Parts: sequence; C-alpha cells; structure tokens
Amino acid sequence: MSAPARARNPLAFLDAEIEELKEKGLYRRLRVVESEQKSRCVIDGREVITLSSNNYLGLNTHPKLRRAALDAVERFGAGSGAVRTIAGTMTLHEELEAKLATFKHTEAVLTFQSGFTANTGVIPILASEGAVIVSDALNHASIIDGIRLTKAERRIFPHGDIAELTTTLQALRATDATRTILVITDGVFSMDGDIARLPQIVEAAEAADAIVMVDDAHASGVLGRNGRGSVDHFDLHGRVHVQVGTLSKAVGVLGGYVAGAQSLRTVLEHRARPFLFSTSHPPAVAAACIAAVDVLETEPELIERLWENARHFKAGLERLGFDTGNSETPITPVIVGAGALAHRFSDRLFEEGVFAMGIGFPTVAEEKSRVRTIVTAEHSREELDTCLEVFERVGRELAIV
Repeated sequence: MSAPARARNPLAFLDAEIEELKEKGLYRRLRVVESEQKSRCVIDGREVITLSSNNYLGLNTHPKLRRAALDAVERFGAGSGAVRTIAGTMTLHEELEAKLATFKHTEAVLTFQSGFTANTGVIPILASEGAVIVSDALNHASIIDGIRLTKAERRIFPHGDIAELTTTLQALRATDATRTILVITDGVFSMDGDIARLPQIVEAAEAADAIVMVDDAHASGVLGRNGRGSVDHFDLHGRVHVQVGTLSKAVGVLGGYVAGAQSLRTVLEHRARPFLFSTSHPPAVAAACIAAVDVLETEPELIERLWENARHFKAGLERLGFDTGNSETPITPVIVGAGALAHRFSDRLFEEGVFAMGIGFPTVAEEKSRVRTIVTAEHSREELDTCLEVFERVGRELAIV
C-alpha cells in the first residue's frame, strides 16, 4: 500500500510570517531575566545595565513590599481561589481599593488583573451603543482594544491636537444635545514620553459636556504629589471623571485599577467582563500593592531621584546628538528610523552591556522606529554615564549620530 498523502498544514501561514519577519530584520526572541530586576541584572546570561524596565522607583525589590508579600502568603495562602463576585474578594483586596481611593482623591476604586483589562473593562461600560468615543491617535493599545469592544462611534484626533479635539467635540454636541461623549487620553504616552495637555483637554470636554477618562499607567508613581498621577500634577481633581492606573510599573507589582465615582465602581462590579470572569489577585500581590502605596506616601525622595536621573540621562542623549522626540518624562526614545536599524542598535547595545529594547512597527510607525529608554530611581550616576558612553560608541558605529 502506498503511504497516505501528507496532510496540508493549516498553520503554514504562521511559518511564512516568521520568515518575513526574519527577512526584514524584525524577528526577535524573548530576553530572559535571570536575577532580581534592579538597575543591573542578568539577562540571557549577561550582566547588563537595564534601561527597559518599568520599575521606575525600584519598588519590586523594596524590603517593605517583599515582607508584605511573604506575610500575606503565610496568612492567606498562595491564591485567592475564585473570581471577585464568588469567593475571591478578600480583605486585602478591599483594603487596597480603599487605600487607592484615598490616594487618588476619588470616591472609589476597583482593581483589575492588569491595566490592559482595566481599560477593556471600563470603556464598554462608559460608552454603550449610541455613544461616541473621541480618542488621541497615540493612545495605548489597551484603549484601542477597549474601544473596539464597544458599539460606540469612534473619532480619532491627531496626537495632542487640542484645536482638532475642540472642533470635533463642538460639532458632535451641536448635532445632539444628549448623546454620551467620552474623551480618552493617556496621561503619559508610553512610546514618546510626552505628557497629555490635560488642562486643555478637560476644558474642551467640559464645554461639550463630555466624560473625561485618563489612562495614567506611566504617570502613576511618576507625576503628581507622591506619584498620584497626571490629574494631581495639573490639579484637576473633580474634573476628570475616570482614572485608570497600573500596579505593575512604578508600583512594582501587578494589576490595574479604575478610580472614579462609587456608582462607576458598582456598575463595573456587575458588568465589567474582565472583572467578572477572571480570578482575583493572589494575596501576596494585593498586600505588596498596599505596601507600595505606603512607600509612595512616605518616601518621596524616590520620585525626586527618578527625576534627577531622567534629566541627567536625557540631557546626555541630546548632547550627543540623538533624536529624543518630545519626551518630557523618564521615558526617552532614541528615534533612529527603520525598524531593522532600531533592533540592530538594541542588539549592539546589549553586546556592550546595556539593555534597551528596540521598538518598530506596528508598535510605532516604521519611520519612527526607536530604542526606548527608561531610567529609574535605582540607577547610579556612574551607571547612567556608562550607558551614555555606550550609546555614543554604538551610535557612531551605526552612523546614527
């Protein structure tokens, strides 16, 4: 008997996509961290200075967070056992949410498994069918996906273009006096490090009787008093209706949250799908987040050190002639153009002892491909100067500067 014909591989298109990535110089494999994540850590067997961590304040290894996590495991166990609406709401979860609400100066907070799920959970609640969402063109992917989950009309305004935003809002309100309008912006934009023009956004929204939502993922722990975020930074308490934040960046642990009115929290408890259908955070996570908020309130010198380091490093890159775009925060892109060049730049930096991730399309426009750097409060001045020396050497080698 002849051998049976080999079945066609229905996933062959994936192999073709991988080959295309390799041909374009865009294929990447995951870097593996083999030590605790501090300013220096071991990645893929090599000790490097990392400029790619969101651990802005070094809280992921702070002794108070370590102790809180270990104590919670001893007291409550490793997991929470269920979703929040069944048997997964623990005293630690409610303590964390009450603490965050006080910290953010809002009536209530509800925590989610991540900042991504916070956005995909809250946006469909705020913008039901018949509403219209007006969103900045460079908003985070989780906002984009949250919008896609709604049946609302979508309007995208050019990044930071307040005049266009104002015109759009005025036109929408002129055609319908009662329609729900939701304006969404990042507080700090994660790829460029610029800060939203929040006072002007709020003024334009108020004139059109629109809801304002801010995603403060990269502003939490960085902007505002004790790291309260962009709303506090601009003193807009009571004028921004919804604040989304993460617990996995400057806070140093895991998760996301929605801060706002008590009525919003109540509806989210009943209707937000990521909240309803995902197991709640383990006790260690909630306890460590509680400890992190305490640290933010009692150790403001961490934020001061973060900004000192950011100013020093940013000034150094600009002095060397690198294109750092419109950065205003510890996120500083080094824009090089083509994606393949950005990845080659990143690889050579790594070989020289500096880990700074290359980022290209579709995360950013191909012609805006970059190496994104993030300094932390933990970096020493010596480490930052070493990084600048490596950037200069490799940048000249690749004709970037």
